[in-house]
Amino acid sequence: MESEVTSVPSGPNEKVDELEESATKTQFKFCCPLNWCTTEYYSIDKYDDSIRVGGESELKSVSSSATNKGESDEDKEVNKVKDRSPTSQTVTKELDELEESATKTQNDPVNGAKHSDKYDDSIRVGGESEINSVSSSATNKGEPDEDKEVNTVNDTSSTSQTVSPVTKEQDELEESAAKTQFKFCCPLNWCTTEYYSIDKYDDSIRVGGESELKSVSSSATNKGESDEDKEVNKVKDRSPTSQTVSPVTKEQDELEESATKTQNDPVNGAKHSDKYDDSIRVGGESEINSVSSSATNKGEPDEDKEVNTVNDTSSTSQTVSPVTKEQGELEESAAKTECDPVKRPADVEHSKNDDNTTVGGESEITPVQSAATEKGNMDMSGNMDKKSVEISEEINMKKQYQRETEALLDRLQLQDKHQQKLSPADFFKVGPPVKQDHDTPEKDIAHTFIQKLMMLDYRARYIPVRENSPEVSHSNPVEKFDTDDTEDDDLDALYSTNVDSDQSNIKTDVHPMDVQMAVFHCSDSFFKQNMITKLSQCQYALPLLVPDPVTMDIDCPLWTFRQIRKTWKITEMKDNSNIVTMKSMPICKAETPMVSFLRLGSPSLSKSELMNTLINNRHKTFFDRNCPGSTKSHHLMDGVAEIAWYCPAGKPNDAFTDCIAFCNLHGDALSNVKQRDILTDKSSVNVVLVPTLEKNDKNSAVISALHKSTKPLIILIADSDGGAVQMKKGKYKMGLNDKSQSKVSEELKKIIGKILSGSHETFQLESMAEVSGVKVDEDDKACQKGKSAAMKIVDLLQGMDVSKIKDTYLPCQGQLWHEWCKINKDLYHLKGNIENEKCEIQQKLMQIRQEQCKVSSGEPMKLFIESLSSLSATEKDYFLKWTQILTDALSTDDLGSILQIYDKKWAEILALKKKHDKSDLLKKKQTDLDEISTQLQSATFGLEHIFREMGQIYEAHASLEKQPKRGQTDWSKYPKLAAELMISGHPVELMDGDAGHVPLTWISGLLDEVIKKLGDMRVFVLSVLGVQSSGKSTMLNAMFGLQFAVSAGRCTKGAFMQLVEVSEEIKKDFEFDYVLVVDTEGLRALELEGNATLHHDNELATFVVGLGNMTLINIFGENPAEMQDVLQIVVQAFMRMKKIKLSPSCVFVHQNVTDIGAAEKNMDGKRRLQEKLDEMAQLAAKEEVCDAECFSDVIAFDVQKDVKYFAQLWEGSPPMAPPNPGYSESVQELKTTILSKAKQSAGITLSQFKSKVHDLWNALMNEQFVFSFKNTFEIAVYRKLEVQYGNWTWTLRSNMLTIENGLHTKIKNEKLHKVELNHLHQESNKTYDEMKQAMATYFDDDRDKDMLVQWRGRFESKIKEFHDELLRGVQRKLDEVIQQKKACKKLDDEKTLFENNLLQKSKELAHQLKDKANDEEELKKQFNSVWSDLVTELTKDIKSIEDINYEEDQSTVLYELGFEWSLTNESKISGKYKQIAEVGDYVYYVSLTKHHDHENDMESDTRGQRNRVFEFVSEQTTKIKYSWKGYFQHEEQELIRSLIDDVEKQSLVTIKSKPVATRGYNLTYLQEVANDVKQKVTAFQSKRKYALKKEFTVDLLLYVFHRAERWLSESHMTFKGNNDAHSYVESKKMDYYNIFRSFCKGSSSAVVLGQLICDKLKSSTVEAVCNNTAIDLATEMRCNFPAFNGNRSNLEKHVLKSLAEKEDFNGFITYIRHPRKQAETYIREEVEKYISTGQGEEKALNILKKNVDDINTLVRQALYDATEKVKTHREPDMWMDEFSSLLKDKLTFNTISCQNFSDLNSFDFLKEEIEKGLVSIIKELSSLPLDNMKKFRMKPDEILIDQLCNCCWVKCPFCAAVCTNTVENHSPDKHSVLFHRPSGIKGFHTRGTQDLVINFCTTLVASDRRFFPSHDSEDSIPYKEYQRGGEKYASWKITPDESKLTYWKWFVCRFQKQLEDHHKRKFQGKGKIPSEWRNHQKQEAIDSLDDNYL
Repeated sequence: MESEVTSVPSGPNEKVDELEESATKTQFKFCCPLNWCTTEYYSIDKYDDSIRVGGESELKSVSSSATNKGESDEDKEVNKVKDRSPTSQTVTKELDELEESATKTQNDPVNGAKHSDKYDDSIRVGGESEINSVSSSATNKGEPDEDKEVNTVNDTSSTSQTVSPVTKEQDELEESAAKTQFKFCCPLNWCTTEYYSIDKYDDSIRVGGESELKSVSSSATNKGESDEDKEVNKVKDRSPTSQTVSPVTKEQDELEESATKTQNDPVNGAKHSDKYDDSIRVGGESEINSVSSSATNKGEPDEDKEVNTVNDTSSTSQTVSPVTKEQGELEESAAKTECDPVKRPADVEHSKNDDNTTVGGESEITPVQSAATEKGNMDMSGNMDKKSVEISEEINMKKQYQRETEALLDRLQLQDKHQQKLSPADFFKVGPPVKQDHDTPEKDIAHTFIQKLMMLDYRARYIPVRENSPEVSHSNPVEKFDTDDTEDDDLDALYSTNVDSDQSNIKTDVHPMDVQMAVFHCSDSFFKQNMITKLSQCQYALPLLVPDPVTMDIDCPLWTFRQIRKTWKITEMKDNSNIVTMKSMPICKAETPMVSFLRLGSPSLSKSELMNTLINNRHKTFFDRNCPGSTKSHHLMDGVAEIAWYCPAGKPNDAFTDCIAFCNLHGDALSNVKQRDILTDKSSVNVVLVPTLEKNDKNSAVISALHKSTKPLIILIADSDGGAVQMKKGKYKMGLNDKSQSKVSEELKKIIGKILSGSHETFQLESMAEVSGVKVDEDDKACQKGKSAAMKIVDLLQGMDVSKIKDTYLPCQGQLWHEWCKINKDLYHLKGNIENEKCEIQQKLMQIRQEQCKVSSGEPMKLFIESLSSLSATEKDYFLKWTQILTDALSTDDLGSILQIYDKKWAEILALKKKHDKSDLLKKKQTDLDEISTQLQSATFGLEHIFREMGQIYEAHASLEKQPKRGQTDWSKYPKLAAELMISGHPVELMDGDAGHVPLTWISGLLDEVIKKLGDMRVFVLSVLGVQSSGKSTMLNAMFGLQFAVSAGRCTKGAFMQLVEVSEEIKKDFEFDYVLVVDTEGLRALELEGNATLHHDNELATFVVGLGNMTLINIFGENPAEMQDVLQIVVQAFMRMKKIKLSPSCVFVHQNVTDIGAAEKNMDGKRRLQEKLDEMAQLAAKEEVCDAECFSDVIAFDVQKDVKYFAQLWEGSPPMAPPNPGYSESVQELKTTILSKAKQSAGITLSQFKSKVHDLWNALMNEQFVFSFKNTFEIAVYRKLEVQYGNWTWTLRSNMLTIENGLHTKIKNEKLHKVELNHLHQESNKTYDEMKQAMATYFDDDRDKDMLVQWRGRFESKIKEFHDELLRGVQRKLDEVIQQKKACKKLDDEKTLFENNLLQKSKELAHQLKDKANDEEELKKQFNSVWSDLVTELTKDIKSIEDINYEEDQSTVLYELGFEWSLTNESKISGKYKQIAEVGDYVYYVSLTKHHDHENDMESDTRGQRNRVFEFVSEQTTKIKYSWKGYFQHEEQELIRSLIDDVEKQSLVTIKSKPVATRGYNLTYLQEVANDVKQKVTAFQSKRKYALKKEFTVDLLLYVFHRAERWLSESHMTFKGNNDAHSYVESKKMDYYNIFRSFCKGSSSAVVLGQLICDKLKSSTVEAVCNNTAIDLATEMRCNFPAFNGNRSNLEKHVLKSLAEKEDFNGFITYIRHPRKQAETYIREEVEKYISTGQGEEKALNILKKNVDDINTLVRQALYDATEKVKTHREPDMWMDEFSSLLKDKLTFNTISCQNFSDLNSFDFLKEEIEKGLVSIIKELSSLPLDNMKKFRMKPDEILIDQLCNCCWVKCPFCAAVCTNTVENHSPDKHSVLFHRPSGIKGFHTRGTQDLVINFCTTLVASDRRFFPSHDSEDSIPYKEYQRGGEKYASWKITPDESKLTYWKWFVCRFQKQLEDHHKRKFQGKGKIPSEWRNHQKQEAIDSLDDNYL
């Protein structure tokens, strides 16, 4: 709405003119209602129309009570006047007199509106504001006025209220008022009292939405007389038109005249705004309430006075109309009146063109009572009353200020952070990238400010704000002035200055510095420190003195400066030349001159802008009024003193030659007294900016004091035209009027420079802690406690040479650790007797660890650990910060000087290199440079070294497993302490940059503790790689807000890792919880030039590329030629990753690109980069022996998306240049790219990361990285997959066994005659589908699914193959059963006929012999007679099947092949043939020559005992001769062994293919095998240089026959059982005799049939129970028996344990030679042991019982069902058919013919008889020995052997360790075994010697030793390149491994003699057993299996 200003016609009354003139001399004193500023003197200029407070204005009358001495007026009441008329209200003549009286009274206003300068229209404070009437009571001679009340006047008129023309009396009143001092003070304690002038062009003072100017009610009494109970009635006017104050009566004029003489004691004043301010707005609604003043004579008090509030709710502003001449005199008079300052909390620096100030929500300025005596005397009571009121008002002011602060924080969404402070943890997270170039909602400004600041974007201070609602705008809306009048009216409107608009709904934007300070106040000390550090990096001024928004104390945030370092170059003249010296130090320690800038009053020029031109013309160091986003008001900056440093660059154009601190006090220095005093005291130079310089003006006292001070002073006069003048030494003044900014700046620089060139005081930040009255943040209890703990440590180090500190107090990480690293690397370059050498090295390493343990109890480390352990979290953070600060300070000076020397020396070397000088001088300088580099390394000392010491102490004690002694700290807790710090965001050293080594034990312990605390979280590993000083750390810090060390030169040594949590707002988009950032030292380091090689960079690059899910390749500059070395290193690293199946992604970052916006240039740069990468890929491919034509063959890479260009970091030249905003944008773009790529990655778990660190580093220790890399975690995941594979295959196998069992029964019952594969598929499909689903779930849902995916297809294929092969195997078995059934079909039919005949004959004979039933002998005789006849008839044409005579058949076959009986018999008798596969040395079987061997064969029959001696000698001679010639080395032994294994395998396959079970055994089977064996032996020796004796062939044949004997015997017994009628009838004789006897005894058919059925059931139930029990028992053991419930390597572990426990050497040899055979033996033994002892037996019996119960239930149910079904039919055959059909699926039961039981008439009786017999069967079954399972088809051990042993059994070509892959054909995965063993165990020996090899394969492949891949090889191959040895070597992956499997060392020592005898060689020479091995005990060996086998 618009505000209507109604002019007031004035009469030509002269007094009115005089009144106006007087008014101009009157000074009103306004104080800030929100405590922003101190009271200032302001003049109300003659053209001010009104004082507008808020939206509506009220000019309220002043009610004054005046009494004579001692007289009092009581119980007076002014009636309420309510006027709602649409026209103005006229006040009576009495009111005029009251006003006249008031002009003579010195008023004591309590609440005053904020001042607006000359052109201000109004001061607006809040929404509604009231300037309330002042009630003053003046008494004579101490007589009190009591009980006075001024009623509230409420005005709700819709238009402004205007003061009408006044009468003569009113003129006099106003003239008197000109002499009155008005003092307005801030009710909210924003400012202390200050004298302000209300300029002549101010129209009004607006406070809030509505404004009231209230009348002053004054009570004056005579001496001693009091007025009591007076009440001024409320006047409420709601008229829609203006309300006008009418002329007052004479009495009222006099009353007002009296009031003008009253002295007012203001308490609160409104905030000041410069001369162009239109208004000050405070809050939503504000009231400036009336002041009740009590003036007594001679100390007599006024009591019980009440001033009522006047409220005005009119919808438009209320405006004081132009006054008459008298009113003008009143204003002139007011300009000369003085008010006493009372209070000033703070001030705000104001802009000349500010229109208004808005503060908070709703402001209320409440009334205050004061007492003043007429003669200046105040009695005791009045003084106390005044004091209490002041205290009350101060509290109210603070509360109001807090409300305003809360309103600001609420707008910034920080309302909850004033108590719960922002901490680094709140922003130390990976969040969404900050949007660029978008307006930000007001509620998000603070958060966006922090984010931008953290990434070094100095535009954080200039964030564009988007309107939240129509009520908020960037500026005042443009007013529209509509008129329909004439052109003259238009011109009048154009030139009018009195057009107001309704601003009630307009809120200004939050001032940018309010955002900064709000965040500052809402932050904890650590986040403040981060924030201030970032502000410093952005080259912004930093808060030095800060008024506390709550307590109003002055704070000095010294702590926030502690991390800031400044570097500058000092230029000095020496010997007519400029000498430039560099300085770098913590700014808190820097002693520099300080120039302080102060403002007195309200000059038109901006002080901050002037300072900016001094410090940095291109950058706004201090926020000034012309900065983007500046508003007319700022709430939190008044009284803040900011400091900034000018740091010269050592160049001619430097503004100053040395570092200078510039301090800027915001606000008027008159108001900010405490800050002003501090700064002027601390400054070297004081610069004061004043509007004018006059002797008696308000500034003169301050100017005079500064002028008298010894400190140099420069006075800048805004309105003066004078030039710079030196008044006296050190005192200058300079006019600024009509001077350009640059000219002023230049002159000021000269003056300051001149002053500082002489002697001057210096300023040090730390000295602020000594300033009284200032609260220093470092005085915080937690801070002091942390500092105290840190000081204890640093005190120990003080005074020492920094280069000696580490050696003295941190000895573990110095020479000892470096020596350990060097010796440890020797483990990978062993030569000679490598196991002994290895043991010696390990002993040295242990000695170093012992030394470390001895020296690890230094006092500093004790104190450090104790502090970490005992301090609270906050104290610990302070402690660490202080430790870092204090330790860095120790080495600052030394480092600076060393770096200068280094730079100088390096420059000299470069100069010589340019001249191509290769003289001794260059070598000497390079040597000097190396020494300087060493000094640099020694002089570096910081917190990271203390943590490194912790790691080394831990590693030393952990390796020795030493427990802490008394007085020592518990080293086992070190990882926990470090883990807590890592979780809280501290960087942790991953690779020691000085030693170039990764402390694996420490890193593992630390990560284990992190996992304990967080869980095994998934992390995305982001690593960065690049050249030295290319800005890697800076980039990471800006991107994620990290704290990696950043400094010039070698900023990062080694590698550091830092854990950053993914914020909740984006976590849902990612599969990981944290980002683990790995920052590394730069490649191509200058200080490593002399002693580092390309290998170091390759090592580092490979390490960090391998660790990262993504690697940032940081390149500095644009020239690919300069990047060539780095690119080659990087490409080679990625190529290595491809070869070891790691696939990280990469992004190339070009930093310091001059023009990142030039698209064409960038495209060309990308093309050149692509070409260079392709070229490097080809070079690296040759190096790594890999096929790659281009970089995209190595890694997925898109040059368009994966190359980023970064702007230069600095916007200008350091050290004064701020960061380039384009750099921050580039960082955000890169962050977006990283996060988008990260979405496609699941990351890795922390445990995977730990394993990867181990694997990569261990591989890097070897020169052959690819061959050496062992992915431990991948192996662990694969082992788990193997276990699952075993479970899946067992599910299929056990199901198929059940199916097979059922089908087998059906075949036996002749219910199935053909087994179709489709039928088997149908039977197994349900289980197969369930298993496939379980498999899919595992691959899809397992946490390691990303790693498992590489094997998924292969394992799915393997499962399908397994299932199909299982089905085919079952089909083959069942087909064989069907064939067997068919083969004995005739016999089965004859058996049935035989049984029927036998029953019939028995029945007939029994009828004849029923009288002799008790004569057992007779019965037997008669039965035998019948039996013999029937058997003869049955077997008359059948030949009995004989048993095999295996021994005789073997001899026959051998004889037929030409081998003598004696030779065969001798071998049989000795039994040595059984061990031929495990013979250690086959020389016994070898002839010297083939011819000699033939002669020996021809003469062998005639040789006797005499020749055996010769043979022994011949054997030894042959052995020696062949060994010497090299004919019969270990390789030949292995070839013979391979021949034996092949022959055995093929022979068994041949024999088992014969139909022995269906057709019986035949001698031809052995003959066929024997011929094949002989042919193979002949073929083998035809290719050798030696011949094999006949003994070899005989032993080999006997061995093969021996291996086949068991299978042949069992198969033949099966055939005989099924086909031998003689055997059958003999087995049935006793059963049929019992039946015969039953007939004889007269038993019924039911009894006999029941007995017959029970006999058949007995055999079938035993078979069924045993078969089912075998399957169930195998399942039980497979699932729960430790040896059987894992993968192949788990079985291996238990086999080895068993061998060690038994100490069975022969078993060991069998295991070494034939591991599968030994595994099968172990399984059989364990099954036997399980079912015969302890808990296993109990479980087995329970399984048996369950199966017995199941069979019992099945038979009983079948009996019941069959009996029920045939009850009505009475046919025995029908019952029998039904009964047998019910059993056919579970039991083998051939139907019994019932032709002999036709008389059966009760099936229930039959059922009962069978049940009786069944009881005994079940009882017998329940006690069945478990060994009986061996007699049946299903055997638990065979089932388990089939399950566990169908895997890979390929042996290592060096040591014969067996591949432990659970899958048999696991190509393309190479063979591998977790742990190898000494090769001499299998007989491997050094060529040309008898020395067995003692070395482990895993040691050999890390050594520099070589080997011959075959016996006839002439060229040896390095073990490190063993895969070049041929397919048998290339198919294996043998990785170097430091882990020492104690088991095999114990074995070698325990069975040394047996091994030497077995192999006929010795552990000697190079194969000598290390003495350390003999210390291992058996239990230690067994335990080592648990530690090392998965």
